[in-house]
Amino acid sequence: MARRVLWVLERVDQRKFSWLVEIGRQIRVQEPRIMGRESLLSLFNDFARWGGDAAVVQTRGYRREKVTYAELRARVLVSGKALREHGVQPRDRVLLWGANSAEWVSCFWATLLQGVVAVPIDSGASLDFVRRVARDADVKLILRDRNLPELPDLPRSLVIDDLHDVTKSLIAAMDAEIDPGDRAKRSDIAEILYTSGTTGEPRGVVLTHGNFLANLEPLERGIEEYRKYERWMHPLKFVSMVPLSHVFGQFMGLFVPPLLGATVVFEASANPGEVMRTIRREHATALIAVPQMLEVLRNGIWRDLEARGEAQWFARTFAAANGEKFLRRAWRFRRIHRRLGWKFWAFISGGAALGGETEEFFRRMGYAVVQGYGMTETASLISLNHPFRAASGSIGKVLPGREFRLAEDGEILVRGENVSAGYWEKGAVRAADGEWLRTGDVGEMDAEGNLHFRGRKKTVIVTPAGLNVYPEDLESALRKQSGVRDCVVVARERGGNAEACAVLLVEAGIAERDTSAVARAAVDVANGSLAEYQRIRCWVIWPEVDFPRTATGKPRLTEISTRVNALLSPSDSADQVPNLDTVRSGEANGGGSQNSLAGLLSQFGETAKGTGTAELERGLNLSSLDRVELMSALEQQYKVEIDEAAFSDAKTVGDVERLLRSPSKPQATYVYPRWAQREVVRWIRLAVYYALVWPATQILGHPRIIGREHLRGVKGPLLIVSNHITRRADIGLILAALPPRFRHRLTTAMGGETLREMRRPPREWFFAKRWAYQAGYWLATALFNVFPLPQFSGFRESFRFAGESTDRGYSILVFPEGEVNNSEDGYMAAFQAGIGLLAENLRLPILPMRLDGVWQMKRERRRWARKGEITARIGAPVTLAPGRDPMEIASEIRALIESL
Repeated sequence: MARRVLWVLERVDQRKFSWLVEIGRQIRVQEPRIMGRESLLSLFNDFARWGGDAAVVQTRGYRREKVTYAELRARVLVSGKALREHGVQPRDRVLLWGANSAEWVSCFWATLLQGVVAVPIDSGASLDFVRRVARDADVKLILRDRNLPELPDLPRSLVIDDLHDVTKSLIAAMDAEIDPGDRAKRSDIAEILYTSGTTGEPRGVVLTHGNFLANLEPLERGIEEYRKYERWMHPLKFVSMVPLSHVFGQFMGLFVPPLLGATVVFEASANPGEVMRTIRREHATALIAVPQMLEVLRNGIWRDLEARGEAQWFARTFAAANGEKFLRRAWRFRRIHRRLGWKFWAFISGGAALGGETEEFFRRMGYAVVQGYGMTETASLISLNHPFRAASGSIGKVLPGREFRLAEDGEILVRGENVSAGYWEKGAVRAADGEWLRTGDVGEMDAEGNLHFRGRKKTVIVTPAGLNVYPEDLESALRKQSGVRDCVVVARERGGNAEACAVLLVEAGIAERDTSAVARAAVDVANGSLAEYQRIRCWVIWPEVDFPRTATGKPRLTEISTRVNALLSPSDSADQVPNLDTVRSGEANGGGSQNSLAGLLSQFGETAKGTGTAELERGLNLSSLDRVELMSALEQQYKVEIDEAAFSDAKTVGDVERLLRSPSKPQATYVYPRWAQREVVRWIRLAVYYALVWPATQILGHPRIIGREHLRGVKGPLLIVSNHITRRADIGLILAALPPRFRHRLTTAMGGETLREMRRPPREWFFAKRWAYQAGYWLATALFNVFPLPQFSGFRESFRFAGESTDRGYSILVFPEGEVNNSEDGYMAAFQAGIGLLAENLRLPILPMRLDGVWQMKRERRRWARKGEITARIGAPVTLAPGRDPMEIASEIRALIESL
């Protein structure tokens, strides 16, 4: 119908009906494309429909970066050109190795555009696994993140970030590129996804364009009836925590968004507080995560409720909401909905089975919980819940276009276009055995046609993160260790999912008191050769001389597993609360130096080899910068939010352990004045500045400015760094020295403790002094746009505010000496390491400045400067290479200022 309307309009008088022609074009642009997709590249063509809408939002340190569909399209074309220039031909394989990012997305689409087969690898994969995959797939080129190593025994690699320096002019030029729609067919291979095989070798699942389209097309048809509602919430925003190297992550992060013009927000942190902050800041619509992350988020919300004293309210409200309608439940929990944002309404879970308690927790609070079931071999989906008509505890209805049945033993069997063509072996596709795909999972169907997951038939262990762990791989690594006579790896049940638990037989002759140490050492060394998700975190020493065995000598795995799960208490679940004690049989450290409290401390110059009294009460020897980085590492490892003020007071290893076990408490009370950056306030500030501050600066100081030519053609924002002589004059002199485009958008870091005291002076002070301090706080905030940068705790929130200000176009002024210079000779004090950490995470050009002559006025207690006495020196902006040590950056910045 839309095409007929456009056909008529294009044949009428263009001068009289040009506005109608434009409406016709808009009808054509918005027309849904449900049928007839020949390949995934039809989705790439849809990028042009959404133009300036945000496609990807990601964080770079403390900065927020937005990439539109138009920019992403240009980046794809640039990446495709780079592939051609490096000799990559259609049907070649390219290894894509990195974390979620817009650059990863553009490289993936570039491989499809060039007819190249992508081989995605998670950024946390072990180097040995990467080597084996690269050799098995015979890759032509490796695309990797900057922080991942070049492997000299493999084909050449390119850094992903270096491919995407895309300017607006380049975007316009790339629009002239040819239409990619005919470069692939449904039967062409899109990618090869590798998992570790049951024999220890990688196993590549071959997925075609048709495999993915068979899942997307019924989903697109189902979405169509809701498009009329989507316009009120456009653009939809999905916060994704699932790796793009995972088929579920690809489905929700690469293929679904272009159908709706949705935005994908990549969240790298597993900290529940950071996740909730991102959902609220981005006005997100849904969270895409594996069940493990939803369980962590549930526990994070509960800890937050306890810290606020709202646990009893929640328990009462949760009980009262049982059986109520959706909107009524949402209203009951409006204070939680307010914290996550009113646009947020759904949790989308996949990759593993979602526990019933977690599903009911979010559903009872008035959120939709969408759960899908599938596997790599089915290009993600077999069944999917309806967001508003889902049966509790089910994994949805089987999607149209595939055949499904249950075997006699309940195993789920499926066939259809979505099922993989086979596995990659020796440079070709080996077809899967049998007509039906045997999933290895047991299920049952209820009377309404909803599929219910009942367990796993295969020996493969699917972790709460949705990753496959094959026991044979872990057993092979363990048997190579000294002291291990034999071993088996069984599944330890964890809320409907499982984790690998090693059951060990130690060598004869080892004293009983030494068996635990031998077993722990063996597990730690074995973990060093395994990928992070494969690592053994639970182990048991078998109490008998040998395993129970069959007549053929094979261990009786069912009997062993039953006894092990009876021995280990469910309360030892480390993903619900931080558990630093050993499980009653043994808890491994997850791979040595990276995944335990002792390992994390050792990275910062501390060692904690045991949990005895002497070790726990040993003092910490950490700088303030080390504390910030250690705290972030602990939050990431144990998936909790640590009270920064309490952490700054921790003196011993035992204090850190007790802090990790305790519920979170409210953070330090620093106020970050976002109101001061509103446009109305900014215009008032500029009016007052030019009426009062600028004339006073010129009359009292009449500074001489040197080096302003360095800023010709430079656009903001910048990280401006200067020496610090006096609180009263320094900011005014720097403002006077800067060109208007920087002067008008500048925010200044000021001592957090000082600002807090000014805002809330002690009650025992004389009332006039309190009022004077409070007036000074509001004047400084309004007229100079200052924000708190504490010296002892609260760094991260200050850095985050600096990043938000930068995203709004403000340059940041920092005095890295911390306090004003009170030395006898006026020589600059050492710069604090925090400036290095801030520079590394903001990734801004650094502008060095130096004020000369102010120290002499301060020493002589003069308010008037002699003519030519004060000089403001401006250096050339400097861009530092990423990945450097913060202390090294601080020293280099200090040297730059000294050299002016």
